Amino acid sequence: MKRALITGVTGQDGAYLSELLLGKGYEVYGMLRRSSSADVVDARLRWLGIEKHIRFVDGNLTDLSGLMRTFKDVQPDEVYNLAAQSFVKSSWQQPLLTGTVTGLGTANVLEAVRLECPTARFYQASSSEMYGLIQEPVQTETTPFYPRSPYAAAKLYAHWMTVNYRESFNLHASSGILFNHESPLRGIEFVTRKVTDGVARIKLGLEKELRLGNIDAKRDWGHSKDYVRAMWMMLQQDEPDDYVIATGRTTTVRDMCTIAFDHVGLKAEDHIVICPDLFRPAEVDVLLGDSRKAREKFGWVPEIGLEEMIREMVDVDLERVRRNMK
Repeated sequence: MKRALITGVTGQDGAYLSELLLGKGYEVYGMLRRSSSADVVDARLRWLGIEKHIRFVDGNLTDLSGLMRTFKDVQPDEVYNLAAQSFVKSSWQQPLLTGTVTGLGTANVLEAVRLECPTARFYQASSSEMYGLIQEPVQTETTPFYPRSPYAAAKLYAHWMTVNYRESFNLHASSGILFNHESPLRGIEFVTRKVTDGVARIKLGLEKELRLGNIDAKRDWGHSKDYVRAMWMMLQQDEPDDYVIATGRTTTVRDMCTIAFDHVGLKAEDHIVICPDLFRPAEVDVLLGDSRKAREKFGWVPEIGLEEMIREMVDVDLERVRRNMK
């Protein structure tokens, strides 16, 4: 039986990845940092009904000694580093924390793998935000990076550290440069979930308006379930490498809102209010990925389309809001 250790196990991707690995017969260990909200931290895992099948271990990306003990004890076959301060807006408010956790934290994990379980296969969650002020209209593995936030800069450091550990220490270390991926398990602070939750509240009469920032920003949106499958597929390859994971389709926030409002019979323009204070200090106007390498190398293709994903998210948020109203 293969053994996997996932940092960031309680996040969107950690939950769906855990579900995928458990379905493949893995023994799944999930690393948790100590929190006073421990009673709710596994909400996503409980939503999937898998929380009792995961072995939780204490750990924090900023504590190398603790990571080393954990990796020594667990001896995983595969390590998925998904933990991070992952909200772009918060990274402007907390740039040093973001650098410490998202950037240096990854270096700590790589070092723990190198010292305690060097034969383990390592996955790093890189981000399309690293492209930032895009240098090519469609982004591939060779497109130059131009990060436009502390989060993106921290992710870029983590990405290049993964490359360096692969080349310097012969680790089986791969990075997935994942473009935006969403689901009903997405955090409420992210724009897609903010939209679908807002649509649900407006439909049920709890709110009248949805306050947003730059709705003309364009993103390449996929479903988290499809993207965690790509993570697993990367670690099954004989040779480690870096892969863009994207749908190859770009959509504005405005059009994404239209899909969500249309699903409940409402007009987006009747409810959206633009708030200048919600704009980023440095905007990333458009991201569009080319995942040809992953498709040709190991046959990954996205299976869930944008419209289906947004409708699923609206339906789940309607159910959540109705339940809370009761």
